[in-house]
Amino acid sequence: MPKRTDIRKVLVIGSGPIVIGQAAEFDYAGTQACLALKEEGYEVILANSNPATIMTDTSVADKVYMEPLTLEFLARICRMERPDAIVPGIGGQTGLNLAMQLAKKGVLAECEIELLGTDADSIERAEDRELFKELCEQIGEPVVPSQITYSVEEAITAAEQIGYPVILRPAFTLGGTGGGFA
Repeated sequence: MPKRTDIRKVLVIGSGPIVIGQAAEFDYAGTQACLALKEEGYEVILANSNPATIMTDTSVADKVYMEPLTLEFLARICRMERPDAIVPGIGGQTGLNLAMQLAKKGVLAECEIELLGTDADSIERAEDRELFKELCEQIGEPVVPSQITYSVEEAITAAEQIGYPVILRPAFTLGGTGGGFA
């Protein structure tokens, strides 16, 4: 892919503290992404709340924001730094969720920031279990029976309708957090 000359400043969203399902691989990938972007001549701004990571070393990015990875702080960084683009996927589920929040709150449009990698619509379709199921059905891809529920009672009724065993999975979570088998 040719170098994008319309982009000069890139915000990389880190994955934050190490948690199960999102650990050292994101630190390594994020570090390599920052170094590669710098090597290509882009100004790299990094937001990451994990001080115990190689990624937050000042030689990895041009500016490092060691702040909580929340919509409030990311919006503030976007408005101060005015990056041309954001790389959310390097931050794993945390980065993707924050990028979606920035898009939904209008911060990306307000600051004219482009998402690099997967676009917001595709992230939404992949993360939202119902949208993903609908997409699979539209393209003729088989899917297992499923239902969306909002309470334990609804989940029990759905399990009885679908038949056991069932897998319970929340949407927009990391590594199946909150899910289980019944």
